[in-house]
Amino acid sequence: MSGAPSVGSPPRPAAGDRQDGSDRAAYRATLVELAQADPRIWCLDSDMGGLEKQFEAVLPEQYVDLGIAEANLMSVGAALASTGILPFVNTMAAFASARALEQVKIDIAYHRLPVRIVATHSGLSAGQLGPTHHAQQDLAAMRTLPHMTVMTPADAAETVQMVRAAAYLPGPVYIRLGRGPTDPVYDGDAGFTVGEAVQLRTGDDVTIVAAGSHPVLFALEAADRLAAQGVGATVLNMHTIKPLDVAAVVRAAERTAGIVTVEDHSLLGGLGGAVAEAVAEHRPTRVLRVGVSDAFASRPGGHRDQLTAGGVSPDRVVAAAEAVLSGRPLPPADRPDRAGEHDRTVHSHTVHHSQTVKESAS
Repeated sequence: MSGAPSVGSPPRPAAGDRQDGSDRAAYRATLVELAQADPRIWCLDSDMGGLEKQFEAVLPEQYVDLGIAEANLMSVGAALASTGILPFVNTMAAFASARALEQVKIDIAYHRLPVRIVATHSGLSAGQLGPTHHAQQDLAAMRTLPHMTVMTPADAAETVQMVRAAAYLPGPVYIRLGRGPTDPVYDGDAGFTVGEAVQLRTGDDVTIVAAGSHPVLFALEAADRLAAQGVGATVLNMHTIKPLDVAAVVRAAERTAGIVTVEDHSLLGGLGGAVAEAVAEHRPTRVLRVGVSDAFASRPGGHRDQLTAGGVSPDRVVAAAEAVLSGRPLPPADRPDRAGEHDRTVHSHTVHHSQTVKESAS
């Protein structure tokens, strides 16, 4: 197995983009449309729910549910891709980027196979499901794999265009989706092109680079608040993490006083890391990163609550922009969710041990 088969050209897309507030719903509807037009497009599922009602009901011969077996999911996807199939494999980001990472690396990326990994519940979007289902590390893991394209849409409209484009890209693709509906960023056509950032606001003072639904919305809100203070902020939707739009980053470094990055991901290795690397190599300027601080979430809450507790919010973006302009350092984000973390951890381990002993005794 030495390389990916030819994927050819895309069929004419079905009319009408899907946008109901959920990138997951937009993905499902778009995948069905693509697969109806091209029998090479298959859906491989991991007991995620939802897709079987839309995809299997219409195209049962192009749908396989492998159950909760993510490593096997990736290997089967690779095997099918080696025969000319264009598989979309669906699982949660936490499992795609950790449990199944070896299979993604060796079975898919090493052979440059056209497997499209669609990872939902990314970042902290799994909310109350907690750290087992949160994915603070997936961008860092996936963008280090050779041949892998890594993307995350800002809303449902961009998801539609991203999925259509991804279907016929050479090599493997990682698409990072959230969980629930979010407010739209685009009114109609998102103007999506792989590897090209979209400028959503124009300003001469500071640049805010964001990726993903909540981060882009936070960036826009922060830009509006800064504008009310007389500060002009350029906002870039960096939907493609790899290949990064280095030219857009360099232009931002040249035209404004500095860059703020915003992401629903660890501060380490994600969008902020990619932008900082590009700046250091091509046009040094100050970069301040707004992302999830280096800790696991330890309190229940919805997506936005988890982000705020983790250090990602419009307030934090505004503070980072002000720090860029003033030359001051950006203090570490407060983590109210970590108060008493050690006590809770010890208690949790004690309870778990007690339950294990009781279960063993019975």
